[in-house]
Amino acid sequence: MKIKYATIIVKDMEESIRFYTEVMGFKIDSQYDLGSNGTITLLKSEGEAMLELIRSPLDEPGLFSIGIEVEDLKAKIKELKSKGAKVIMEPTPITVGLLAFIEDPNGARIALIQHH
Repeated sequence: MKIKYATIIVKDMEESIRFYTEVMGFKIDSQYDLGSNGTITLLKSEGEAMLELIRSPLDEPGLFSIGIEVEDLKAKIKELKSKGAKVIMEPTPITVGLLAFIEDPNGARIALIQHH
């Protein structure tokens, strides 16, 4: 498993992009318009992990989740359950593969993603 991204829900996408690019030195990788569900901007820095900014009317601003890429999501969820992990979303098909969420002991969400 490797950390792929951290997701932050933002209030103002333009202000957040300006902060992370001009102040922190990130570069825009890609942007997606979700219509009434908001927008997503992926930012990259050094290394492979990215920062995902989401403006969404459905979620409160703040750190949303840490994304970890796995090779076989269904097998990984089965393994994590056997070790006592709390699964809050079973593997679900998404545009780029499969996505599931577990929760750590502090309530932090961890997104596990298997890309096509």
